[in-house]
Amino acid sequence: MIDAPRRLLAEFIGASFLLAGVIGSGIMAERLTNDVGLQLVANTGATVGVLYVIIATFGPVSGAHFNPAVTLSDAALGTRPWSDVAPYIAAQVAGGAVGAVIANVMFELDAVNLSGTSRGGGGQYLGEIVATFGLVFAVFALVRSGREQLVAGVVAAYIGGAYWFTSSTSFANPAVTAARTLSDTFAGIDPVNAPMFVMMQLIGAGLAIAAVRVIYPDV
Repeated sequence: MIDAPRRLLAEFIGASFLLAGVIGSGIMAERLTNDVGLQLVANTGATVGVLYVIIATFGPVSGAHFNPAVTLSDAALGTRPWSDVAPYIAAQVAGGAVGAVIANVMFELDAVNLSGTSRGGGGQYLGEIVATFGLVFAVFALVRSGREQLVAGVVAAYIGGAYWFTSSTSFANPAVTAARTLSDTFAGIDPVNAPMFVMMQLIGAGLAIAAVRVIYPDV
């Protein structure tokens, strides 16, 4: 068993790179083109690449969650002790915030500039349920069927697709949602909308846990 400080540091650094990738690529895209479609293409590509690398890199150490919804699901499915949950989530949220600040500063913006991008409405909230359900189900379907080596590629591919087929552009991660309130740029979300996004993500994760238990019982 890898000691807790190493696992938490892996979660912190991985979450930092994830948010630096998501927000930094959004800022870069805004500066390179005024075409919103091309901005989303750039943001998607960078996110997919970063996700694949950090999951492949940190997976053997911490499990490469970088996402409170995944950590809670891992514990709920009995594959991680509940004592890990609070420290993991703290590391993920802190790492995400640091990544957002780094992205802002890299592009010579204020370290923290709260987002004014509204992402409310029933359609987007449903999008977050769908996005998180698919992510959590995919991860634990692979884990429970002994195909953990596929997780990096599958998660990166899924998030890349979900950027486009969900109305919310697939945040699917409470730590990512919180961190994206800190940047008033392409990838930002108004802090007013963030709590409902997180609630929908947790609902999606809960539904995914139920589905995994039915489809992959004691695999």
